[in-house]
Amino acid sequence: MNKTLTHLDAKGAAWMVDVGAKAVTERVAVARGRVLMSQETLGLIMEGQMPKGDVLAVARVAGIMAAKETGSLIPLCHPLPVSAVSVDFRPDPEAGAVEIEARVKTVSQTGVEMEALTAVSVAALTIYDMCKAVERGMVIDSIRLIEKTGGRSGHFVREGEEPWDEL
Repeated sequence: MNKTLTHLDAKGAAWMVDVGAKAVTERVAVARGRVLMSQETLGLIMEGQMPKGDVLAVARVAGIMAAKETGSLIPLCHPLPVSAVSVDFRPDPEAGAVEIEARVKTVSQTGVEMEALTAVSVAALTIYDMCKAVERGMVIDSIRLIEKTGGRSGHFVREGEEPWDEL
């Protein structure tokens, strides 16, 4: 049995890392990304005038659902008992963008970075899907980890970026 935290076993084959010996701790991850679009498309979203309905409400639910299913979506990712997920949005009218931030919490043996990143990714894809009839040239951009707490690797904060709310 491979005792190191790698996705390759002793023979070089892919495997899911054994986290059984790791301590159960509270772990929180925050990720962020954005969808770039025209100011006109952003205006339609903010005015609730998009033909498919309330874009941000649907994207929020999609992001939450995706965080809960990350272990089924990302190969070799552990299925985790997610205890809390939030997905929030900040429109940036000057840039023609919607910023997305996801915060995921668990009490488990491994972190929730992938869950937070997946929540942002699926929320962004949902915004794209709900708006593509109006604008196909949107760009999903800058999906990244902002902060994570808990676990053996300690506390991480991306330099120059703060989560929108406290962890």
